[in-house]
Amino acid sequence: MMGKIVKSLCFLVFLGVLVEGLNIWPMPNSVNYGHQIMYLSNNFVLKTDGSKYNDASGILKDAFSRLLDVIEVDHVIDSNFSQIDPLFILHGINVIVSSQNDELKYGVDESYKLSIPSHGTQVYAHIEAQTVYGVLHGLQTFSQLCRFNLTNRGIEVHQVPWYINDQPRFFYRGLLIDTARHYLPLPIIKSVIDSMSYAKLNVLHWHIVDTQSFPLEIPSFPKLWNGAYSISERYTMADAAEIVSYAQRRGISVLAEVDVPGHALSWGTGYPSLWPSKDCQQPLDVSKEFTFKVIDGILSDFSKTFKYRFVHLGGDEVDTSCWAETPHIKRWLRQHGLNESGAYQYFVLRAQKIALSHGYEIINWEETFNDFGSKLSRKTVVHNWIGGGVAEKVVASGLRCIVSNQDKWYLDHLDAPWEGFYMNEPLTNITNHNQQKLVLGGEVCMWGEHIDASDIEQTIWPRAAAAAERLWTAYDNLAKDPSHVVERLAHFRCLLNRRGVAAAPLFGPGRVAPYEPGSCSKQ
Repeated sequence: MMGKIVKSLCFLVFLGVLVEGLNIWPMPNSVNYGHQIMYLSNNFVLKTDGSKYNDASGILKDAFSRLLDVIEVDHVIDSNFSQIDPLFILHGINVIVSSQNDELKYGVDESYKLSIPSHGTQVYAHIEAQTVYGVLHGLQTFSQLCRFNLTNRGIEVHQVPWYINDQPRFFYRGLLIDTARHYLPLPIIKSVIDSMSYAKLNVLHWHIVDTQSFPLEIPSFPKLWNGAYSISERYTMADAAEIVSYAQRRGISVLAEVDVPGHALSWGTGYPSLWPSKDCQQPLDVSKEFTFKVIDGILSDFSKTFKYRFVHLGGDEVDTSCWAETPHIKRWLRQHGLNESGAYQYFVLRAQKIALSHGYEIINWEETFNDFGSKLSRKTVVHNWIGGGVAEKVVASGLRCIVSNQDKWYLDHLDAPWEGFYMNEPLTNITNHNQQKLVLGGEVCMWGEHIDASDIEQTIWPRAAAAAERLWTAYDNLAKDPSHVVERLAHFRCLLNRRGVAAAPLFGPGRVAPYEPGSCSKQ
């Protein structure tokens, strides 16, 4: 009887309260855990007894293989369990998925339940989820509970038994990458996707083209990628499809962006008639039907590869003075009774209609809402970036919103500390429950002017992880003071390093070098 009492006293519960020594990132909704240790069998296996999901696509099988890779972290596993009581050996994970469907779409159920017993005969960890994508998150959480023991050369799970019930706060938890300012090789993009999955981010916003370069093949208009920096700094549509597939198998959707009408000078390298004139090369020529035929062709090609519910049409930072200075566009403006701002509205709304015709809902940067919000399609999601206070206006108008305010969630702002990323609240000043539901989530933005393959990972991490917890974890479970999560975030940063992700030290500005010799956890 006394033994049972002692065991119950050692059993801790986490529910809405931050607990010291709990090193899971992002923090789950509810956690119960104890103080015992289980040892992973050298023949640790995946079982699916009771699952309705047949894994015909191999998503689950591949995820389990990746799990073994990240918990072994390239160590040689040669543990000898002859001295270990067999009751404390964990033989594998049994996964039960309720849905047979593995279509990845916005709003898919990502919840899961994870349990790890403390002892027993032929013990297995258990993950239950509605969809395979919930299982992927459960496996990520399980991986953070495992540690390699350098003494016995085996994998251990401490603090058993575990009972975790988890689900995301927001459906949209994004990271933007920019392949127009600097080309990012495919292995780098895949590495970013892998690291996103570790932090439970679920949307890769691919800002593909911009003023500087047009690196993507567009079969409908094959000269567009003449605007790439070089012939070797390009992506075929097959490359794009591979990125979409690679991300999808990790529970991550790819949001493609084609920014119009500004940020588009590179389009004219292949098709000069898209420029207003040789000397005035952007925004795109609003007066020509050819401009909208090209946009239609791009979105038609996108629809065959980028299957996410949304497409991003940009619409930011449009300097329309070029239209007013170009004679044939000035004539067109007069004929249509438009001034420059009216032409900007005309362009954005026409591009929206084209996107809708291809089955997309639309995301536009916030200037479109600030200038003519009442005219936007009701299927528009407004992407806030300039500053605070916009989201509350957007949802008050009945439109949806994604938050990325640059003062807090722009990763290229190296002076923006992780504490600001953690404390940036998407629902600030939005108290109406129905309006809160119109905030889809948020996104950290890795703009590429000063980022390439050499420094992207240490610029993203660990600050993006701070935002990832804000977007995943239930509001009441978030720390009200970021100093309360320093040790846990430092632990996650070191975990990323062990997995081969070049996450920068926590202390200091973004992309900072280690200050002095010392332990990873103290940097």
